[in-house]
Amino acid sequence: MASSDHGHRGSRGGAHASRDHSADAEETRWLDPAEKEAWTGLISLALLLPGRLEAPLQREAGLTLFEYLVLSHVSEAPERRLRMSELAHLANGSLSRLSNVARRFEQRGWLRRFPDPEDGRVTIAELTEAGFAVVEAAAPVHVRSVRELVLDPLTAADQRALARLAAKLRTRPADLA
Repeated sequence: MASSDHGHRGSRGGAHASRDHSADAEETRWLDPAEKEAWTGLISLALLLPGRLEAPLQREAGLTLFEYLVLSHVSEAPERRLRMSELAHLANGSLSRLSNVARRFEQRGWLRRFPDPEDGRVTIAELTEAGFAVVEAAAPVHVRSVRELVLDPLTAADQRALARLAAKLRTRPADLA
């Protein structure tokens, strides 16, 4: 795709004119200007926000955003325990990435892992008191960033709309992605 196309077919055809894309062209629903604006706005936020949310966490708490999310989700779970598979889903990371972080957290005394007594095939992550103290200290840093970068610029109606849109996009079946 030519760099000027950005996800939609231009009136001149650009790079598409020199190649035979007749089958693709009939199946592809190119983005109109409003769709392109929505898409580029979303992808810009998706790429920009994690770094902006992570910078203060790194600076003030020594945590990546992923590490903070791991600690935070476990801290909010009943008895501060979660299945590793559920934690990976909640923190939006792979099990292998989570396992590496969990190993580091265990070495620091922030987390412990053990087999689920009801199903030995499942591993439970449990936040220690030391781990809870870490997330408790980092939470205000994270919340300040979330407010500054995401929530405060929005009206209450914008926030509700954002929540609705995020829920719609999050629950799309994976096979449509």
